[in-house]
Amino acid sequence: MNAALWIAALWVAFAASHMALSSRSLRPKVIGALGNEFRFQGLYSLIALAIFVPLVAIYFRHKHAGSYLGTLGTVPGMRWLVYVGMGVAFVLLVAGLVRPSPASVVPGATEVRGIYHVTRHPLLMSFGVFGLLHLCVVALHATELAFFAGFPLFVLIGTRHQDQRKLASGGEAFRRFHAATPFLPFSRPAGIPAALREQPIPIAIGIALAVLVRWFHPALFGP
Repeated sequence: MNAALWIAALWVAFAASHMALSSRSLRPKVIGALGNEFRFQGLYSLIALAIFVPLVAIYFRHKHAGSYLGTLGTVPGMRWLVYVGMGVAFVLLVAGLVRPSPASVVPGATEVRGIYHVTRHPLLMSFGVFGLLHLCVVALHATELAFFAGFPLFVLIGTRHQDQRKLASGGEAFRRFHAATPFLPFSRPAGIPAALREQPIPIAIGIALAVLVRWFHPALFGP
């Protein structure tokens, strides 16, 4: 099996393990067998790392493997568009870490504040944005396509699964949260001023991190 197929297979395993372990049928049984929620979260994290670390390692060992598929990186203005987009991705990441989603494995409060005016899945959506942007700017070979396309595909499938699970079991508070928050980032532009007003520090930190990573990107990952 070539590297691109290994990467694709690991993405499938990563998504399947996430959805199976967090499903309404299996999750209570695993928690019961392990004894408590904390041990379940530990097992959940270990399985995720056991799949995701090899996935990343295979990609970095086989960058630019397979047929060359082209690049959009030479389109005028594309790189600056990607820089701005990565700023958005880091803002979603930091703001989502500060206020965990009520749909996640470790749920947060259902109050609609800050980044949740922009999307109800900021942490996962940050990874989806990351993958989409890199598809636009890298020299795309089979391994790049399999690796970076996996991020938005996993995010869309995983967040839909989270929503369905929580709508079925999360009670009226989550249903109100779901109705009041957009799925895709910025699909309700009116929420942006509220996010800026309610989480200015995490947003500023996210932008600063994006600038820092861009500065060191050539040394760490290449141009």
